Amino acid sequence: MAYPVSPLATPFPALPEIAGVTPHIVRAGYKDWGRCDLTYVTLDEGTAVAGVFTRNLCCSTEVELGRENVKLGRARALVVNAGNSNAFTGYRGREAVEQIMTQVADHLGCPKEQVFVSSTGVIGVPLPKDKAREGVAKALNAAPCTWEEAAQTISTTDTFAKGATATAMIGSAKVTISAIIKGSGMIAPDMATMLGYLFTDAAVEPAFLQECLSAANMRTFSCITVDSDTSTSDTVLAFATGKAGNAPLASFDSPSADAFSAAIHDVCRQLAHLVVRDGEGAQKFIAVTVTGGVSDESARKVGMAIANSPLVKTAIAGEDANWGRVVMAVGKAGEPADRDKLSIGFGGTWAAREGLPLADYDEAPVAAHLKGQEVTIEVDLGLGEGAATVWTCDLTHGYISINADYRS
Repeated sequence: MAYPVSPLATPFPALPEIAGVTPHIVRAGYKDWGRCDLTYVTLDEGTAVAGVFTRNLCCSTEVELGRENVKLGRARALVVNAGNSNAFTGYRGREAVEQIMTQVADHLGCPKEQVFVSSTGVIGVPLPKDKAREGVAKALNAAPCTWEEAAQTISTTDTFAKGATATAMIGSAKVTISAIIKGSGMIAPDMATMLGYLFTDAAVEPAFLQECLSAANMRTFSCITVDSDTSTSDTVLAFATGKAGNAPLASFDSPSADAFSAAIHDVCRQLAHLVVRDGEGAQKFIAVTVTGGVSDESARKVGMAIANSPLVKTAIAGEDANWGRVVMAVGKAGEPADRDKLSIGFGGTWAAREGLPLADYDEAPVAAHLKGQEVTIEVDLGLGEGAATVWTCDLTHGYISINADYRS
């Protein structure tokens, strides 16, 4: 089913090719939707890999195997299946994944543990092994595709293709990151509930690549939510081919390591925002900034409580400056909060300060702010130095329509 393009959509960027990385797409026919649904990316020998995975306890075999194999630090290929999450499918689901891994590994002449597989779509339906086998066979001989085509192919309910890029200087070598992601619903972090893939030509040791990705995840993917639901399948992987010719980065003590880490964070932030902009039924992009927390983590949890509140999200959808709903969300977050120190604002206009509505509060600028597509909510807890920003979208009838008809 095709969905109207989100009004918050942004054009797909011009993503540079990455030396040592070649994407391909084919139609395996997992669903009768008339488009490609299998993405196959080859990676040159020696490519480092890092990953973060969903914490959902009913995760797919793809997540289980990926979580184990990423510890080995090397990758030769990525296969992404769209239209079928292959989660909650028992031994049949595992057989399908291992079949894909073995088929690709035999073709490339590498250990099957260096083949990473992701699947996304309906839960509870085993990935059809015959379609997977035939799809992979076609992919092994398919012509290279563009990044935008790859981004479109990994999508399910997404309404636009999502990509991001950044560069960094490591000594005299310029390194590049190109990345794609899918995600629109079942988005709440507890890691990074989506499928995202970062590719770089930087030379990076796997352990440091993992450190950079994990740190970026905590300040980007783990700071977004569409609906508070954490998926069974979702994964973010970073691959580094080492083709840029820089001195390998092994830790933050390595020259220019900070610049590389900042570029990884930049790309993850771009991707995270794109997922929120394509939230199912979204009409508004919302940034919630919390200051004055007892710690940064406490501030993040308060921000997520606000961002996940259906009452807050529907108020924003209705362009209603009902700041009392924000008060409610702060109080239910389970984090330190003091009613008499709490301040709340929208779009830079404070509605309440230190536990009291402002006597001269003028709702007109707030109402005007809420009519826009970009909305900010400011909360000052007044307790300490902790701060965080999280991102979400409004909750509209469109979300209900999409998910009520998801399997139709």
